[in-house]
Amino acid sequence: MTEDWLDRWANGRTGWHEEDGNAGLKSHWPTRAGASRVLVPLCGKSPDLIWLAERGHEVVGVELAEKAVREFFADHEIAYESETGDHLDRYSASNLPITLFCGDYFKFEAPPFDALYDRGALVAMPESLRPGYVEHTKRLLRSDAVRMIITLEYDQSIVQGPPFAVLPAEIGAYWRDLARVDEIDDIEACPPKFRAAGLKDIHEVVWLAGGGPTSR
Repeated sequence: MTEDWLDRWANGRTGWHEEDGNAGLKSHWPTRAGASRVLVPLCGKSPDLIWLAERGHEVVGVELAEKAVREFFADHEIAYESETGDHLDRYSASNLPITLFCGDYFKFEAPPFDALYDRGALVAMPESLRPGYVEHTKRLLRSDAVRMIITLEYDQSIVQGPPFAVLPAEIGAYWRDLARVDEIDDIEACPPKFRAAGLKDIHEVVWLAGGGPTSR
């Protein structure tokens, strides 16, 4: 997965990137999350990082591709400082509570986070890696952490990911308390290869736990 992920960023094959951020996040992020530390695995250069920071959260993203990290700061004209680490390098925004760590997510360690926002990590993992990803993520969260997971559901016999389909039974095996709070037809916004393969339906699903009132 590592080489493929880096190759996709190097060659601009990032059809999953959302220039305007994720609508599900903006509609359903819980107001009860308060001013909390939010973990965003495989964050890419998502503008969702800024959206969360502007709502008072301390946002920590983890991303494998250095190109994505540097483009995040350049695209949004955000000044930052960088520091080389043993396993992951640290990039800290100067005027926003955003820190990005560049390197292997499975080597990332930090005090427990209050919330998780996963829009691009679980669906980027092949099925063989997803259980290990979930267990590592759980170790990084407080037991009562707010969790928002955004998945895709589509017919993988027509086309394969990434991003991969993650179906409800699998989600329930990882987190039993997640509730399905929204579902949208995402065929127009999905990576071009899906439509080119003949896929007609793909749904983006928002799962939430520990929420309370949302940001609507």
